[in-house]
Amino acid sequence: MKTAYLYVRVSTDEQKRKGYSLPEQEDRLLKYCKYNNIEVKGIYREDFSAKNFNRPEWKSLFTTIKHKSPKEEANILFIKWDRFSRNVEYAYEMIGMLRKYKTTAMAIDQPVDFSVPESTVMLAVYLSVPEAENSRRAQNTANGIRRAKLMGRYTNKAPLGFINMTLLDGKKIIAPKQPEAEIIKWVFHQLSKNIHKIEEIRKMATDKGLICSRSHFFRLIRNPVYCGLIPVNISAEEQQMIKGMHEALISESQFYDVQRIVTTKRQVTAKADTLKETFFLRGFLICPHCNQKLSGSFSKGKTKKYPYYHCHGRCKTRINAILLNECYQNKLQELILSNNAAELFSSILEDQNIKTQKTNYLHERMLAERKLKEEGLTLSQARKLFVARILKLDDYNELKKENQVNSQCLKKELRNINTKLRDIDRQEQLEDKLFLDLFQGFSEFDTADKKHLVSLIPPVDIDYQKGSLSLDLNDALLKVLSKKTNRKNKKNEFYL
Repeated sequence: MKTAYLYVRVSTDEQKRKGYSLPEQEDRLLKYCKYNNIEVKGIYREDFSAKNFNRPEWKSLFTTIKHKSPKEEANILFIKWDRFSRNVEYAYEMIGMLRKYKTTAMAIDQPVDFSVPESTVMLAVYLSVPEAENSRRAQNTANGIRRAKLMGRYTNKAPLGFINMTLLDGKKIIAPKQPEAEIIKWVFHQLSKNIHKIEEIRKMATDKGLICSRSHFFRLIRNPVYCGLIPVNISAEEQQMIKGMHEALISESQFYDVQRIVTTKRQVTAKADTLKETFFLRGFLICPHCNQKLSGSFSKGKTKKYPYYHCHGRCKTRINAILLNECYQNKLQELILSNNAAELFSSILEDQNIKTQKTNYLHERMLAERKLKEEGLTLSQARKLFVARILKLDDYNELKKENQVNSQCLKKELRNINTKLRDIDRQEQLEDKLFLDLFQGFSEFDTADKKHLVSLIPPVDIDYQKGSLSLDLNDALLKVLSKKTNRKNKKNEFYL
């Protein structure tokens, strides 16, 4: 052996071990080469695990070996075989690949003479021991994590809405982190109502400030950690729930209610919602020929689909759904409150609604100011504990960061409340148009509200040729509603 490449490696968990530092290995290899009169052609320093050969410096060394002259023999020196690999299968595969390029790998503390067949037995021992150490270390770590979980401790990185903390006795726990914890509580509360779709709740939670991807959100709502439980795998098929030491954000009953809801196949689909939203008059339209109720569906055109109310019979009655919906909406928006009803509603709103809102806003402002003061006291106490060296630097910085986020949210909430209070103070009296034009926002109504309103004020006297209709007002509605005056009637054209 006249020339050699030196390879030194240390993994992250080995950096604290005596005799495994990179300078120590490099110094021993250089002394070995000097004593044996070996020329060093290159030194490759690695800070990576040896579970496989997907290491940056080893790749660079292997590239150098591949591009050398085919007739040139090369050698790679390292301290021990565990510096080369900690996996027997990958090690033998790499030794075979190096042999194709006339390269020999050798450990100076565990030499192997490849010319002697029996020496391969010792090579197997040298390679097996590091792999056994890794397996034992991994098993001990897994057992330690399992024991900690059985004691109720959460051992992984804190999930969204929690933060990792270290107690004064050195034990690590997770604690609620605001404002994410309150938003997650709200998410589970909304899911338990089973009113909105999961995606709608996710978007609303995002608007509230929850930074979470769609896939992460769906994992979040299935995580039992939020109800104070920690899953522990008893076997490959069996899992046990352990009561955790951390503070739960929701109750167990609410969590399992949500699981039943999110795992149940929902009957309402996006397609059904679109049909209901477009054909909100369906069920109230009668075919003029066969007296059957008209249905609704989309007809495919050359470039897009067109909605129509139509009859299932052979009479072929059909009318454009968008135009008929607009006609009904225009007729509805011609209605306003009568003078007597407007005066009554104005008094009710002025006496009850505004005063109630102002009282609620004042109460919310008091709570926000109290929470802001508590955040200041918490930061002051944490600063004293840090100065007294009771609280660690990492925990103090994390607490300070969380405190700043909470304070900013509370200050923003206070600004919004003060703005609303100023608006209420400036508002002496409601304008007539705020409550007279009841149906100006009809297009923004929810589909269920539209259907309910159509059931109260159904369309009648529909002329499918001219495209006109009337509204059927019962005696009770005639007492509180009247038609606008000085309103230009718009002509609506329909095509059969």
